[in-house]
Amino acid sequence: MTNEPIRDEPSLFDALYEDENTVVRALRAGAPAEASDEEGTTALYTAAVQDRPEMVRLLLVAGADPDRASGPEAGDLPLCGAACGGHTEVVEALLSAGARPDLREEFGFTALRWAVGLGHAATVEALLAGGADPLLPGPQGEAMLVLAAQRGSVRTVRALLAHGAGAEGQESAVASALAEARRIAGLDPERELLRRLEEMYGSGLDTVVLRERRDGEETVAVELLRDGVPSAGVDQHTGHAEIVALLDGRA
Repeated sequence: MTNEPIRDEPSLFDALYEDENTVVRALRAGAPAEASDEEGTTALYTAAVQDRPEMVRLLLVAGADPDRASGPEAGDLPLCGAACGGHTEVVEALLSAGARPDLREEFGFTALRWAVGLGHAATVEALLAGGADPLLPGPQGEAMLVLAAQRGSVRTVRALLAHGAGAEGQESAVASALAEARRIAGLDPERELLRRLEEMYGSGLDTVVLRERRDGEETVAVELLRDGVPSAGVDQHTGHAEIVALLDGRA
């Protein structure tokens, strides 16, 4: 596998912003599935981060390498890009095509590290089913179970436990995850998220609080407004108390 960009006419990239039939026509006209743009971003990575599963499948069938790195520094992986966005169907397509689930991209992130940290529970489940190692630490040595407990996604914690994250020998990770879940369960989520935003942008912010359900779980977000338009934000799930109950008997 090479990380060197393969230059091509932009027709395939134009097609990615249209529909599957346009992609098929571009490929039949001779556009290589391994094409990359002037910045080295591959067509497959573009389709993956845009959550275009049908286009991803077309490119894979046409010969695109599911593990080929993308971007100016060849530091981005299609599987990681899809996992970061919570694009579960794309993740499944890439894994089915042979993408290595534990491959690290620039800065040491794996697809599972992205999905766990961002609370994309369905994507976590797909990665684990596809062979991702729940015991592989993140780039700073962080355990996935601890990260999931901090995030507050009960569904993610359950998935990790089901695939061995709480097995014999993992007592320390379980205890740390329990301690983090218990600590965060005692905090006001809106106040805590606002504090995190203020650490990044200063005090006196114009913000809005949003609550929604994601993958069947509640999330809360605090978004920074600039001229009434959201420009940044932080969010988390709210299942910390349930995670405490789940882990308490395992610690």
